[in-house]
Amino acid sequence: MGAAESSAKLASSVHDFVVKDSKGNDVELSRYKGKVLLIVNVASQCGLTNSNYTELGSLHQKYGDKGLEILAFPCNQFGGQEPDTNEQIAEFACTRFKAEYPIFGKVDVNGSNAAPCTSSSSQRKAVCLESA
Repeated sequence: MGAAESSAKLASSVHDFVVKDSKGNDVELSRYKGKVLLIVNVASQCGLTNSNYTELGSLHQKYGDKGLEILAFPCNQFGGQEPDTNEQIAEFACTRFKAEYPIFGKVDVNGSNAAPCTSSSSQRKAVCLESA
């Protein structure tokens, strides 16, 4: 069992996890209690980068004041499409796409080193958003 799997078994909620921001600082996900979380992996060199960041920005703008929090976790596991450093990734997202939601440190989302908050199926819950 990898360290990520062991950590995931001890957590009863996504709010129990501590993750790193793009500068390497600890962020307790408990700060997002009471919010709807969209935890998404991102990559700056993916063919869908432009549309993904644009849509995430639209979601944040439309639902951010209604309790939606987008937590973006860069990942380099899919075709090496996120080779940059954490600070370069955050600068890219915030400068080019005006991301106003947190861009965390790069993580693995698959395998024994996967970040528990992105990989544990026990933490995933589907939410339907209906248009008003």
